[in-house]
Amino acid sequence: MNLLTLVFLAGLAAGAALQLWLGWRNMAHVRAHRSHVPEVFRDDVPLAQHQKAADYTLANGRLAAAAVVANGLVLAGLSLGGGLVLLDRAWRDLALTPLATGLGVVISAGLIMAVLRSAFSAYRVFVVEQRFGFNRASPALFMVDTAKRGLIAMAIAVPLGGLVLWLMAAAGPLWWLWVWALWTGFLIVRTWAYPGFIAPLFNSFTPLRDSVLKARIEGLAARCGFAVGDIQVMDASRRSGHGNAYFAGLGASKRVVLYDTLLEALEAGEIEAVLAHELGHYRRRHAGKHLALVSLVRLAGLALLAWLVPQPWFYAGLGMDPPSNHAAIALFAILVSAFWIFLRPLGAMVLREFEFEADAFAAAHGNGRTLIPALIKLHRNNATSLTPEPLYSTFFHSHPPLAARMRHLSGADGTPAG
Repeated sequence: MNLLTLVFLAGLAAGAALQLWLGWRNMAHVRAHRSHVPEVFRDDVPLAQHQKAADYTLANGRLAAAAVVANGLVLAGLSLGGGLVLLDRAWRDLALTPLATGLGVVISAGLIMAVLRSAFSAYRVFVVEQRFGFNRASPALFMVDTAKRGLIAMAIAVPLGGLVLWLMAAAGPLWWLWVWALWTGFLIVRTWAYPGFIAPLFNSFTPLRDSVLKARIEGLAARCGFAVGDIQVMDASRRSGHGNAYFAGLGASKRVVLYDTLLEALEAGEIEAVLAHELGHYRRRHAGKHLALVSLVRLAGLALLAWLVPQPWFYAGLGMDPPSNHAAIALFAILVSAFWIFLRPLGAMVLREFEFEADAFAAAHGNGRTLIPALIKLHRNNATSLTPEPLYSTFFHSHPPLAARMRHLSGADGTPAG
């Protein structure tokens, strides 16, 4: 057992313990505030809805705790438990090319983690979401969606993974820069392709037929200097009762997408306010900024991986023999999964700041007063807790607590919060 073994075990245990402790704190906090609606929401959120949100949060918290334990056990089993060694031997026994062998090992390890995620996803949909009245997907639809996602993932992972392994073997000491460029290019292409090629595989999109709402959205876009493309309604109600809206795509492929569940939940002015917020993300270039930050983190990660690849202690410390490029990728992914929780607050902080900026943009364009009741309705209809525990929120929430957003909007446009 070398030092890396001890560091990995300590990090894996500490990360799991931290997540379980934070989850326990959040559940205790939500449970303690379950009996009373916070004063600022008392006129807008009935006690029954507030308690439903609390119970929904508790149910998801218990599921998340089970997922943390299962994920930790699988990561330990794949590394120190010898899982990767068994996969490596099985693929080597097939006497394939080194590239095919390495690709098989990496994809097999990824499939094990994907199966674990799918199992918890199925429980969440058909137990938790079903219990609280959100699930509208049949088991058949869930299985079809899962199969589609798996096929898309394989269609991407096989050529992309093959290119990465080839670059590691053939591109010399700076292979990691080539891999980073490939990875970044793929993310840009995916952003462009998603609305036109990927999303329609799962949902139907139809033009917005409400002429009054369409005129309001086009007027908002004109005021903000945004050349709006298609305004599409997505049949989200086939799968869930949750509502949302978003901008997607790049260049000519960009479009406004409204969930049909959002149209059912909000009035025209409130939908306009939500879209003003989403347009704020677009105008403040949050997607590009996020992509740049993610790319820098991945560049640093690839540089670290390039340093680890030739180190014998790296493989020995995580129970892998013999060393190989594909083993390095799999082991590094396990390390990142074990330690990522400690970096998560930084990413969440950036995303919450983006949300405040988007809210400020909506307020600056006259939608702040209407955005507040729209957000309250969305929280109420989506059973989002109004009383998240602050430290838990710091780690896990990409959106600020609603009370904080209301105070921010109040300062942005002078409307009283609540």
